[in-house]
Amino acid sequence: MDIAKTKVVKQLSLWHKLILLLAIILIAGVIYQRSSQVGVSVARSNIIVANVRQGALAVTVTGYGELKSAQQQLLTAKTPATVQAILLKPGAIVTSDSVIVQLANPTLEQQLESAQQELNKLNANLRQLRLNNTRELLNERSHVAQSHAAYENAKLQLKAETSLVEQGIVSTLNYQRSVLDEQQLSQQLAIAKQRAEQLKAVHIESEKIQLEQIKQQQGLVGMAQTQLANLSVVAGMNGVLQRLPVELGQSVNAGQEIALIGSVDSLIAIIQVPQNQVDDIRLGQLAEVDTRRGIVTAKVARISPVVINNTVEVELSLPKELPENVRPQLTVDANINVAQLKNVTYIERPANVKPHTETALYQVNAQQQSARLVNIKFGREAGRFIEILNGAKLEQQLIISDLTNLTRSNSEILIN
Repeated sequence: MDIAKTKVVKQLSLWHKLILLLAIILIAGVIYQRSSQVGVSVARSNIIVANVRQGALAVTVTGYGELKSAQQQLLTAKTPATVQAILLKPGAIVTSDSVIVQLANPTLEQQLESAQQELNKLNANLRQLRLNNTRELLNERSHVAQSHAAYENAKLQLKAETSLVEQGIVSTLNYQRSVLDEQQLSQQLAIAKQRAEQLKAVHIESEKIQLEQIKQQQGLVGMAQTQLANLSVVAGMNGVLQRLPVELGQSVNAGQEIALIGSVDSLIAIIQVPQNQVDDIRLGQLAEVDTRRGIVTAKVARISPVVINNTVEVELSLPKELPENVRPQLTVDANINVAQLKNVTYIERPANVKPHTETALYQVNAQQQSARLVNIKFGREAGRFIEILNGAKLEQQLIISDLTNLTRSNSEILIN
């Protein structure tokens, strides 16, 4: 009987061990299943949670750029020269008659002197020509007067002999001679008058030719004077000296840049906008420009048709009244208002989320203890907010921090 009792005790001990092992396996399975569902936990302080909102939303396109002068004037060298003096430096406020750089070219001075001497010579020749013409004209008029006197004398003699020849006092031969003399003197007088008129016309034409030569030479003198005056590089407009790419003693060629002048009171903002957002921008849309010294309301004035480095240049016109110390080449940011959405669902834009995409985000439960992955379909971006088309409702909470490393393998996380 004692031996049988020992066997029963041993059998019961074995069953207890099997039951204990099975319990351990079940507990481990539950723990493993729980860990597979909620694999990791994150600290509340290490994540950013945002509430889903609903209401009006202004859709904006953000860009960056700088302020530039609305009017600019490029000053170039008109002739080859050497930089003799630099009177103003970049940043200087200039007026239209401010001299910025003084150039030198001795050849131009010699050309001006030679042209002026030639002009003086032509003027002297004109005076001499007029004196000669006057003398010739006086001589011709004297010849006409003599011919006229001789003709009048012949007319009187012919008139007297006409009555005498009828009386037989004057012979017919002498009378015929008087008639011939009167006719010849009449022709000579007509020729003399014609010569005098032609000589006068010749004199007028010769003076015109001389005056044309003087006018041409005056043009050469004026051009030389202008070239010499252009050696003083003048701003030509009120503004600020923005660029001066020359040095003292440097030789410059015709057409080479000397300075760049830009307006101060009239500025524009040149903004670089991502090419995938420029389609929403239209001329006349309002924008807000952050000058770091205040917010300025602007308007879209031009959209470049060219894409450079995945961005498009947009020009914004600015008002005349701007914050103090706002000047050209100041770095600015701009938000262009492209649309106004009404009664839409939106949230602060999560990290690495782009407009018109679908992304998985963690949605926090009501107890704030865990979060599970949900697919969110996003619409248009509006500054730091983005429209939610599907996947989330009003007042729900989403984790907008970058948890890409967790979303790949964990559908649910714990929040400590």
